[in-house]
Amino acid sequence: MSALHFSTTCMRSNSPLHPHSKSSFTGFSQRNHIWQLFLSTKSNSRKAITKLCLKNVASDKMEELKEPLTEQGTSNEFLPDSVSVASSIKYHYEFTTSFSPAKFEPSKAFFATAESVRDSLIINWNATYEFYERINVKQAYYMSMEYLQGRALLNAIGNLRLSGPYAEALINLGYNLEDVANQDQEKLQKNNKAFRNDSCMDILQIINQSLFKSKLTYNLQEPDAALGNGGLGRLASCFLDSLATLNYPAWGYGLRYKYGLFKQRITKDGQEEVAENWLEMGNPWEVQRNDVTYPVKFYGKVISGPNGSKQWTGGENILAVAYDVPIPGYKTRTTINLRLWSTKVSTEEFDLHAFNTGDHAKAYAAMKNAEKICYILYPGDESIEGKTLRLKQQYTLCSASLQDIIARFEKRSGKTVNWDTLPDKVVVQMNDTHPTLCIPELIRILTDVKGLSWEKAWDITKRAVAYTNHTVLPEALEKWSLALLQDLLPRHVEIIRKIDEEFIHEIISEYGTDDLNLLQEKLRKMRILENFELPDSVVELLNNTRKAVDPVEDIDVNDNDNDIKASDKKDDEEEEDDEKEVTEEEQDGDDGKDAVVENKIEKTFEVDPKLPMMVRMANLCVVGGFSVNGVAEIHSEIVKEEVFNEFYKFWPKKFSNKTNGVTPRRWIRFCNPDLSKIITKWIGTEDWVTDLEKLAILRKFADNDDLQLEWMEAKRRNKIKVASFIKEKTGYVVSPNAMFDVQVKRIHEYKRQLLNIMGIVYRYKQIKQLSAEERKQMFVPRVCIFGGKAFATYVQAKRIVKFITDVGATVNHDPEIGDLLKVVFVPDYNVSVAKMLIPGSELSQHISTAGMEASGTSNMKFAMNGCVQIGTLDGANVEIREEVGEENFFLFGARAQEIAGLRKERAEGKFVPDPWFEEVKAYVRSGVFGTYNYDELMGSLEGNEGYGRADYFLVGKDFPSYLKCQEEVDKAYRDKKKWTRMSILNTAGSYKFSSDRTIHEYARDIWRIEPVVLS
Repeated sequence: MSALHFSTTCMRSNSPLHPHSKSSFTGFSQRNHIWQLFLSTKSNSRKAITKLCLKNVASDKMEELKEPLTEQGTSNEFLPDSVSVASSIKYHYEFTTSFSPAKFEPSKAFFATAESVRDSLIINWNATYEFYERINVKQAYYMSMEYLQGRALLNAIGNLRLSGPYAEALINLGYNLEDVANQDQEKLQKNNKAFRNDSCMDILQIINQSLFKSKLTYNLQEPDAALGNGGLGRLASCFLDSLATLNYPAWGYGLRYKYGLFKQRITKDGQEEVAENWLEMGNPWEVQRNDVTYPVKFYGKVISGPNGSKQWTGGENILAVAYDVPIPGYKTRTTINLRLWSTKVSTEEFDLHAFNTGDHAKAYAAMKNAEKICYILYPGDESIEGKTLRLKQQYTLCSASLQDIIARFEKRSGKTVNWDTLPDKVVVQMNDTHPTLCIPELIRILTDVKGLSWEKAWDITKRAVAYTNHTVLPEALEKWSLALLQDLLPRHVEIIRKIDEEFIHEIISEYGTDDLNLLQEKLRKMRILENFELPDSVVELLNNTRKAVDPVEDIDVNDNDNDIKASDKKDDEEEEDDEKEVTEEEQDGDDGKDAVVENKIEKTFEVDPKLPMMVRMANLCVVGGFSVNGVAEIHSEIVKEEVFNEFYKFWPKKFSNKTNGVTPRRWIRFCNPDLSKIITKWIGTEDWVTDLEKLAILRKFADNDDLQLEWMEAKRRNKIKVASFIKEKTGYVVSPNAMFDVQVKRIHEYKRQLLNIMGIVYRYKQIKQLSAEERKQMFVPRVCIFGGKAFATYVQAKRIVKFITDVGATVNHDPEIGDLLKVVFVPDYNVSVAKMLIPGSELSQHISTAGMEASGTSNMKFAMNGCVQIGTLDGANVEIREEVGEENFFLFGARAQEIAGLRKERAEGKFVPDPWFEEVKAYVRSGVFGTYNYDELMGSLEGNEGYGRADYFLVGKDFPSYLKCQEEVDKAYRDKKKWTRMSILNTAGSYKFSSDRTIHEYARDIWRIEPVVLS
């Protein structure tokens, strides 16, 4: 795709892109590689002919790419000015947008602007990969089921360093860049002066004025790409940003979900889910690659050929089609690729005969069956159909991506392909267990398609694939029904069984066969196949080795288990028998010993027919990958000591930690420009955006009065934006004079939004019992903000959402409370909402049950933006507290090593509930928050045992500690100087949590790739 540069002499009043102008294409000609377009323009005052000269610069750019670049990989001469930018936008308005050529409305302005930006991205994009192809560099491939990208326009323009030219160009076209991108930062800032601490103006009046003056609407011009749900997808997107910024050769692979996870609506009944419509108006950032398609097969059967070859035939066949999204680096021309797969079938699969005979459903059944694979992220899996669809999604991602990677490897290798070098050129990083099928699929391609031996294919795979673990929750360590896998992917089950068999032999080699109980325990924890019979080769090995033991001793004989107790002692009478009798007796004894051994082995390793046979995907990842890493120091220790302890003892060098990080470009530089300017001013350089360690310089200014005043003012301006946003989204009016207390993340019991809202209920109850004067003295005004989605079939999580909204409806309408306490649930939390809320937050809650959160990344974003945190010693909280200083982090709750003992204590009936906690539960049940029956929700916090009971996540246990910690928060917030100092030190200490640092560690320790700067 070529990019076009333009020159124009038209004035703004004659612009065909002016909101009140209409234009039409009248013709073009080419002279010396210059395209001349003639636009007939009709305005209200006169008719004008505007001549636009369009120069196709694609070939010129490729010549320019040969010129040397600066050491950062940038080239200033490539930066266009506002005139050429305006011309590019005009071109796309007229020729490439998906709208009728009427007025230049905001939606059309966005698409034309985005297409214009994409031109610049594509030039860099093509140059990046042509260079990679030429030097045949080793490349990392990041495989993830989720990418939570957020909006791309401002991020792309910022990374390209074109904010100035685009802002000026759009002003000349009658628009504001922030309006077009739907951020509207500047117009909100103009109204910030109305908000002063001593302002007597009615807060509702001010917010309404702000909304009116800025014409602020949050109907999305650019929707968030609905490709993810939570931290897993956001991390993947941060990694892509850092990979591009740091010039590492890499690609991302994912699926192009048509309807995303869901769009969340909050009603009187709680959360409701509707399909995302992010692709309804098209996606200007993607390029469909109709020439990049790969076949993906399901079902069928495996046919064995000569010399042990295998052929997977029949079944259901679909096509995976590539959609590419360019990912630009910051201040570099490196632009990497996110390749997303969509699914379809070939045209021949449409049954024209059935359609013409009226059987329309049959006619397009194959088409719909293929297309639905990429409809929804994480389809409900309670039904066999849902499980099958999820497994199809995972395999589609793995198969299409690996076929693509192999094709690229072969192309770069030339005429002679040396497969042994594949791990020297390719490394696949599996983001959690969803892409586990990469392991058997790579083996299948190498053996069945490329003709390699099993030994060589298995060796290559083990050197090319790495695994990142993101969870310690048992339910998230995926297991799939062996029967389902056998039905859907029969060839892969053969491969998995062979991997499992070889691994069992490795275990036996390490631990021997002397102690069958020890061996059985090792296999129970480490085997890939769960509750599955031992392979014949293993049974034979065990029989032979056990029979070789001489003598067989200490084997009991009884009527119940038919075991035989053998002795090497013989009676004197037996020695006097004739030789024949002795021989017969010895033979009978050998047969008995053989039976004893076989029976003992069979009973030791027997399967339970009442339990299903399962494939443990996490175990397959560990066995098949050359690296296993956790994502925070405490999480990695839990991985080594608990989750995969047997594997860690088996392969200690395979395990490492790579603490997560977030990109400082999107999560502070672009989303918080006010604070970014202050940081740059006091540090003395903007280099911190790519070298976050420079934030530590702020520490020496933390007590500076001038910095504190600037810091507080920036925070206040951001809070006003949040207040306006809340009014627009929920109708609630909140005061920016109150503390903004935020918990935004996926709704899950272990993340303990329930603990937060129970604490709020306690606070509300206490406030109600005090006089107006006592309330002011005891409590700091707070706006408690929640956001996050509960999975559609996660009933308890949806109850929590309902509970929060009910509490908010009661508290926010209580005239006695006023601005002292507000509770807000922001619907449809996503990246764009986070970019609004995080800069204006003052306290953020990361209060998961200790030992259950792998890392978390929102805690890092909050810290970067100067938000003080309250939390447990869980995930990355541990490291954040170390970096920002213990005195700048509010800590409470049980420690990870205590959790198992506390649950045991509860099961034994020794737990004594806190009186305050019991009061709150009774208060909830009293009906003060409405007529909804909360017995099920409150009941989960009661009892000593049983599914959904016994307070598994220790809400009640940590409740008193949590309340005391919140009292400390109130006390600290009253001292504005102290609080501001804590805020500054949180930003200063957040430097470790840049995804740039994380990616450097992956590249150095796992992927073994080097930065490649275009030349």
